[in-house]
Amino acid sequence: MRVYSFNTFLYVIFNMIKNSILYYFKLGKFNLKARLDSPRRLDGCKNIFLGKISVGYKAWLAAVPLTGEKECHLIIEDGCSIGNFNHIYATKSIVIHKNVLTADRVYISDNIHGFSDINTPIMEQPIVQKNIVEIGEGSWLGENVCVIGCSIGKNCVVGANSVVTHNLPDYSVAVGSPAIILKRYDRSTSSWRKTDSSGNYI
Repeated sequence: MRVYSFNTFLYVIFNMIKNSILYYFKLGKFNLKARLDSPRRLDGCKNIFLGKISVGYKAWLAAVPLTGEKECHLIIEDGCSIGNFNHIYATKSIVIHKNVLTADRVYISDNIHGFSDINTPIMEQPIVQKNIVEIGEGSWLGENVCVIGCSIGKNCVVGANSVVTHNLPDYSVAVGSPAIILKRYDRSTSSWRKTDSSGNYI
């Protein structure tokens, strides 16, 4: 067990308070009870709105209208726990609702790199706006999950290494690349039931 000196303890507490005050004035909204652990980058700070949340080590949060949208925001509501090395980049709208849990190295984006011109390097092509993204209340995204231009319903589970490119309804379990629904909660039977790849009960 690591033991800190009293001076080190005071230094850590001082930096936590200092950073919280800095984020409070720098971001569009910052709950003073939120915790950011050494973020890698914060881009478009005034468009980022954070509730009472925790964000893991070296996350990259961004809300920059690279596709020319008049409004752009990234909203993470109360109770969310964002894993280490997450990369969340909004060019129009990403909303992560209450009590969402993400594992490490999760990527969430409402945009992609353009690649239509085969004579131009992809890095020099414009960013393409996809659909807005919403992650429903109480959902869980496993390690290395990618969510690109689609929404996920309430209390969903997305398995590790999945790539979500289509909307998932509430109470779904989905895995794969691209992610497909394996089962959904059926309120009429109060049980989880297997589904086909489109989410229809089998």
